[in-house]
Amino acid sequence: MTERPTERTPLDMLEAMATQHAAFTGPAELLEIYTMGGLLMALRHGQADAEEVVLMLGGAMGGFLGPAAVYHSLGEHLVHQGRAGVRVDYRRPDKLERSILDAAAMADLAMKTGGRRFVVLGHSFGGAVAVQVGAALGEHCVGVATMATQSAGCEAAEHFGTTPLLLIHGERDVVLGPQNSHMVQMMAGHGDISLIPSADHNFTDHHDDLFDQLSRFIDKSFALARGEVWEDPPSATEAPTQDL
Repeated sequence: MTERPTERTPLDMLEAMATQHAAFTGPAELLEIYTMGGLLMALRHGQADAEEVVLMLGGAMGGFLGPAAVYHSLGEHLVHQGRAGVRVDYRRPDKLERSILDAAAMADLAMKTGGRRFVVLGHSFGGAVAVQVGAALGEHCVGVATMATQSAGCEAAEHFGTTPLLLIHGERDVVLGPQNSHMVQMMAGHGDISLIPSADHNFTDHHDDLFDQLSRFIDKSFALARGEVWEDPPSATEAPTQDL
């Protein structure tokens, strides 16, 4: 009887030549994965065995900080909640398929150490990465939030089912206008659109608004996944939302 070949995981598909990591206070850890396709880096906040994990994905220029450097603040915040945050710096941030594999590999690594529920965040180009990784994670993905997302590459949103979806966009975004978030909402068949009137593509000077909206969305997504009743707390920086 012929044995069926073992299915390769995203982490296997990277075909890593070497890895190294260094720990920081926080707790935080920088991970470097060397592959023939380039260097993949991830900055992980919190304990490696956390069951609730937030993946944070940048745009087409890569990087760890995200729009308005909100990923750094979220990472530190997640530590205090007993969760983990993983900021991903792609090998080739201008290549969608490779970037999806990079993010999926980091989710795979988190699952190997205890991750069970994921919220995926993505900015700009990273919005398409977040949508596709969220769809690939299936029931393990309990929420997807995008900031100034592109619509190209987001067709997988149609597979979200009832997975919570938040699409934040600046009305002054001249790189990727708010119509992109509306298109993704239509693809998914649901989702909340939050428009920030004075925000540009990088949400300059809107760190606090982003942090407030994203942290509440993360809390809500994990709470609903655990079967808890959720009521939105009051916010000091409410932005108008549009439901489908």
